Amino acid sequence: MTVVGPFGLSVQDRDLTRDVQVGLDAVEAALSEAVKSDVPFITVTASHLMEAGGKRFRPLLLLLAAQFGDPGAPGVVPAAVVVELTHLATLYHDDVMDEAPVRRGAESANSRWDNSVAILTGDFLFSRASQVLADLGPEAVRMQAEAFERLVTGQILETRGPGPEGDPLLHYLDVLEGKTGSLIAVSCRIGALVAGAEPWVVEALGEFGERIGIAFQLADDVLDIASDGHESGKTPGTDLREGVPTLPTLLLEQMPADPDDPADARLRELLTQDLSDDDRHAEALRLLRAHPALERARRETLRHAEEARALLAPLPDCAAKAALDGLCDAVAIRTM
Repeated sequence: MTVVGPFGLSVQDRDLTRDVQVGLDAVEAALSEAVKSDVPFITVTASHLMEAGGKRFRPLLLLLAAQFGDPGAPGVVPAAVVVELTHLATLYHDDVMDEAPVRRGAESANSRWDNSVAILTGDFLFSRASQVLADLGPEAVRMQAEAFERLVTGQILETRGPGPEGDPLLHYLDVLEGKTGSLIAVSCRIGALVAGAEPWVVEALGEFGERIGIAFQLADDVLDIASDGHESGKTPGTDLREGVPTLPTLLLEQMPADPDDPADARLRELLTQDLSDDDRHAEALRLLRAHPALERARRETLRHAEEARALLAPLPDCAAKAALDGLCDAVAIRTM
C-alpha cells in the first residue's frame, strides 16, 4: 500500500499512484510558472504562499476525478492549476480579513508587506486562474464561475454573522458549504469534465466533493479540541482561544444546560470569557474534551463522511473510486 497526497490518502493501485504523482508534479511545475510576472515584486508576492507549501488537496481530488474519464486529457493539469490558484488567492484575502500574522508556518503576506499588497496579490492570482480557465471551454468557465460565486457568498455570510434571528449552527454549515465545499466540489466536477467523463459521473463526483470537503472541515473542528497537537501539527484549542465558533461549541450552545453538572455550568461560563488567558483556555479545553458536545460533533462529522461515501456508490468500480472511498475512512480516523 502506498500513500499519495494529504490526509494519509491510501492508494493500493501502483498505476494510479504513479499517475497521480506524475500529475501532482506537473501541477507544481505549472503553478511555479503561473505565479510569475514581468514585474519581479509581483512574482515574489505571488510565490510567497505557494512556496510555503500546502496539501494540494484540490488538485489531488481533481486528478482522481479525472480517472473516471481520460486522465491524460490535455485539460486535466491546467484545470488543477486553476483550482489551486483560486484557493491560494482566497488565502491572501482571508489573511487580510482575519488579520492573520502567519500562514502555513510563514509570515502572512499582509504582515510581510501590507493589506493592499496582499489583496492585490490575491486579485493577480485570480486573474491568472481566469487566463488558464479560458482555454478549458465554456462549461468549465461556467462551473468555476458558479463555484466562485458560492465561495464569495460563504465568505460574506461568515463576515455578516447569523443575525439575531438566525440559527448559528445552520449558518455555520451554510458558510462551510460556500467557503469550503464549493471549491472542493468544483475540483472534482471540472476534473471529470475535462477528462471526458459522462455527465452523470461529473455531477456525482461534484456532490461527493462538496460533502467530503465539509466533512474534513468538521473533522478539523473536532481535532482542534481533541488532538494533543502532535498528530494534527496544530496547537490544540486555537479556534477556542480566538473565540471562533466551530462545530463542538455550536452544538454545546444548542444543548440544554445541565443544572446538576457543575462542569457544564463552568464550561458555559468560560466560553463567555476571554480565553486568551492561558489558565482559562486550558480549563475550557479540558472541560470541552469531556463534554458530550464533542462526541456529538464526532457523530455529525462521521454522518457527513458517510453521506459522501454513499454518493460514490453508483460510480464505476476502479482504483480511483477506492481511493476516494478511503477519504471517508480518513475522516473517521481524524476524529478518533
